[in-house]
Amino acid sequence: MSEEDRKPRIKPIIEAADSLSLGISIVVAVLLGVGLGILLKNVTGITWLLWLGVFIGVSAAILNIYKAYSKQYKAFKELEKEPRYAIKKQIDEDDEDYGEKSY
Repeated sequence: MSEEDRKPRIKPIIEAADSLSLGISIVVAVLLGVGLGILLKNVTGITWLLWLGVFIGVSAAILNIYKAYSKQYKAFKELEKEPRYAIKKQIDEDDEDYGEKSY
């Protein structure tokens, strides 16, 4: 068996679904926060608990974004170490020096 046959074929699909799930998790976090706020408001009768639930939901959504960003940042840092993605400085000896000119 070649190395390509041994690689899991479903891994790219899982990674794509993980990226798509960020948008879904943002919506779910906000909806859960609003639902929690409405529940607390109805149980206690205190109106500002609705806004507390909204704040909790938005905070959870921001936390999800931060976690996804951190995960992608680590992945890009790993790619940066690979030699095929290294930035090579090209030295052109034909280039003229555009510094001070003496005429």
